[in-house]
Amino acid sequence: MERERTFHTPTDYQQAMLHAWAQYATLKGGENASYIPYLAQVPAHLCAVAIVTVDGEVFSTGDADYRFALESISKVCTLALALEDVGANDVQEKIGADPTGLPFNSVIALELHQGKPLSPLVNAGAMSAVSLINARDSEHRWARILNMQQRLAGAAVTLSDEVNRSEQTTNFHNRAIAWLLYSAGTLYCDAMEACEVYTRQCSTLVNTVELATLGATLAAAGVNPRTKEQVLSAANTPFILAEMTMEGMYGSSGDWAYTVGLPAKSGVGGGIVAVVPGVMGIAAFSPPLDAAGNSVRGQKLVASIAHQLGHNLYRCG
Repeated sequence: MERERTFHTPTDYQQAMLHAWAQYATLKGGENASYIPYLAQVPAHLCAVAIVTVDGEVFSTGDADYRFALESISKVCTLALALEDVGANDVQEKIGADPTGLPFNSVIALELHQGKPLSPLVNAGAMSAVSLINARDSEHRWARILNMQQRLAGAAVTLSDEVNRSEQTTNFHNRAIAWLLYSAGTLYCDAMEACEVYTRQCSTLVNTVELATLGATLAAAGVNPRTKEQVLSAANTPFILAEMTMEGMYGSSGDWAYTVGLPAKSGVGGGIVAVVPGVMGIAAFSPPLDAAGNSVRGQKLVASIAHQLGHNLYRCG
């Protein structure tokens, strides 16, 4: 039986957002990611939250115009493009749809599963997804991934040379993962091309409203509610949301599903996006992270809004 959609007024969204903001915008705790030099320097006090509905309504507060590194949230965009290019069956067969149970950059996870990444939302699976994109060469591959980011966010998302330089000069671990994938036959282009393009995709900048728009596009079955473009096929959005549920919040994905009940994806740049199918995208940004790599304030802000508005996919009635 199909669940009845909960309808809210603009005032409901605004009040829920402001209530969450009042509670958590100055919450203490966590530390910026330090293994990427650029991220360590982002002011820790920055904070923002935004809602974009499937009807294109926008609500935001805080540093919502500040542009931050997309980081691992970019994996959602490349997954979307891979699904469009090769289809859901190939993505599941070649990459997988299960949590690894290990850190997002784990080499052991690859060894334990004979080189199969298991999830496109961990580093190994994300590089495998990059390699599945239909492309003539590395620049064409990169251009197509950037274009998908722009269309999902409904904005001129651009590469930050500073972030990219900071990441490309410290990505030795990912290069090793790429070669392991290649040796196992689970990488489908040149190993260093996949790693380099993957690093670039993590180095683009978005603001919180654009991130919420990305979430709202998934909530609206692939239609960007602000540009009205059908960015990806409606048939592919459930696969993306399933992957986000399984591995979107790193090692805390199960706890997030248990307590919040929404598909979500975080990045070590401090961003989090959650999706309420058929209703809205919720995004938050704040650089200090917990031990799992998720924004401390961002989790609280998104969870508070979802709870206040009564959105949990596992709630029956």
